[in-house]
Amino acid sequence: MNNITVTNAKYIEGYKIKILFSDSTSRIIDFGVFLKENSHPQWDKYNDIKYFKKFKIENGNLVWGRDWDIIFPVHNLYIGNLMAPCC
Repeated sequence: MNNITVTNAKYIEGYKIKILFSDSTSRIIDFGVFLKENSHPQWDKYNDIKYFKKFKIENGNLVWGRDWDIIFPVHNLYIGNLMAPCC
């Protein structure tokens, strides 16, 4: 699991993104609950869909913002639980 990376990500709708991992596993994750329940000045702007849709993949990670305003452990994305203790 430690070598799994994000290889592709596609916006679906709302706060949902379909993520493809390096082992060919894919998962649709809804980030809406996390964003609504975890207010923080650094990522509150991503509640606006136009900013939320500007994610990218860098170094095998799904990130938002030029300086990685939001990044989740790949393990958490892989298991579909954004708030799980990592690794």
